[in-house]
Amino acid sequence: MCIGVPFQAVQTEQHKALCQRGNEQRWIDTSLVGEIEAGDWLLVFLDAAREVLSPERAQQVEEAVGAIERVMAGQSVNLDDCFKDLVEREPQLPDHLKPLLK
Repeated sequence: MCIGVPFQAVQTEQHKALCQRGNEQRWIDTSLVGEIEAGDWLLVFLDAAREVLSPERAQQVEEAVGAIERVMAGQSVNLDDCFKDLVEREPQLPDHLKPLLK
């Protein structure tokens, strides 16, 4: 299983960026997301950025990944606190799939 995690760019070069998540820093391939700047948030899979995130979205992803990490460590988790964007809302079908309902 591959889970994307948010990293923040600290330093950028052509097609790569030194990024940080907590105390961890690593070089991330940014070829798929185009030009970025220091301070940008990236959704990273296997050391490759797949999406540029808003700070708010990066926080949501971090909370969800943190919940998964705590559950896997056997810790108790209040999932409503970790997935606030999903609580009390109906699931939304992506726009590209809506025509298939007709």
